[in-house]
Amino acid sequence: MAVTMADISHLRKMSGAGMMDCKKALEDANGDFEKAMEIIRKKGQAVAAKRSDREAAEGCVLAKENGDFAAVVALKCETDFVAKNDQFVGLTQDILDVAIAKKPASLEELLAASLADGRSIQEHITDRIGVTGEKMELGFYEFTTGVATVSYIHPGNKLATIVSFNQEIDHQAARDVAMQVAAMSPVSVRQDEVPEKIINQELEIARDKAREAGKPEELLDRIAQGALQKFFKENTLLQQEFVKDPKQTIEQYLQKQNKELTVVAFKRVSLNVD
Repeated sequence: MAVTMADISHLRKMSGAGMMDCKKALEDANGDFEKAMEIIRKKGQAVAAKRSDREAAEGCVLAKENGDFAAVVALKCETDFVAKNDQFVGLTQDILDVAIAKKPASLEELLAASLADGRSIQEHITDRIGVTGEKMELGFYEFTTGVATVSYIHPGNKLATIVSFNQEIDHQAARDVAMQVAAMSPVSVRQDEVPEKIINQELEIARDKAREAGKPEELLDRIAQGALQKFFKENTLLQQEFVKDPKQTIEQYLQKQNKELTVVAFKRVSLNVD
């Protein structure tokens, strides 16, 4: 049967695929829309298998908070051109909305969750692979919980942060902390949460630098401990100087809001952004 422009346009709205792909799928399916959609989906599966070894370094990072829960997701692709596509960004937003609504415990659980049409998120990602011809994957899913939460998306959709607090907090103050995390990329909330591996690495780096500078061997550990304290000040969120007012730390800034107020946790996700 002849395929009309109205048929092609309808399938494009259903699938998001290109005009020629829709025309061919409809011709192969003899005008049956369900069969045409299946053809497009199988194409996505084939492309996904073919491009599985490609690197998906670009993408879209979005974040959102809802009361005591905040989430950030990153849908990855191969090129910035696809990352900026409205349908790609829209799919990322749909995935984030499901995360906020269902609060999955893992990335795998989120991939298995359904969108409005009853099909899984993984199936929708595969469909988009068929449309764009690029490798795509849900690269990151992170969440935090607390009495209050906040999210921040840096312009460009390549970097986003979420932060949770132990008490209610003014939204602007919370956003200031989320922007601090985005700008300064701390390794942990407080000193005692820094992974032991990082501590040992920093101590070893400091010893090597002191040794190269000709410092006596018996002083190396003391010098390394001093360098470690500087590392904590620069890389733990509560000890960092507040970007908007370097005369105070983030901890001091929060205590001005409420003496008991503190950060419970944060997550920072970025693609091609330091």
